Amino acid sequence: MPATRPTRDRYVHWEQVTTRWADIDVYGHMNNARYFEIIDTVVNNHLEQATGTDIRRLPAIGVVAEVGCRYFAEVGYPAPVDVGVYVERLGSSSIIYKVGIFQGPQTGPDDEAAAEGTFVHVYVDNTDPARAVVPIPEEIRAAVASLVR
Repeated sequence: MPATRPTRDRYVHWEQVTTRWADIDVYGHMNNARYFEIIDTVVNNHLEQATGTDIRRLPAIGVVAEVGCRYFAEVGYPAPVDVGVYVERLGSSSIIYKVGIFQGPQTGPDDEAAAEGTFVHVYVDNTDPARAVVPIPEEIRAAVASLVR
């Protein structure tokens, strides 16, 4: 059963990135590892911008517990990539983000994603070598509350 392609209207926070020559694999499309770099970067950019702080220095930090991606269409070079983010679930110690990747001319809110990533942060004690799971810091919770769908 084919997956439904998400559309632009699903996402709340947007950033634009640019493909690089080095992102393209021998098949002529963006290598799958690059998708995960983009997903990680855009989520953490939002957290840094929205909190106004270096999130690496908070008493609790989000570590990646799970990441995945569904691919629908090729992304290539050279062209900008629009990246949209929303929060699918805001728990007590974890956040599930959905990240849409779009390339090509924007024609409206019903544009379909080339790919959609799932990105899960679990918050852990930044001072504990064992990285015990802890509640999401209030500044992070406030930064993502507007992204919840």
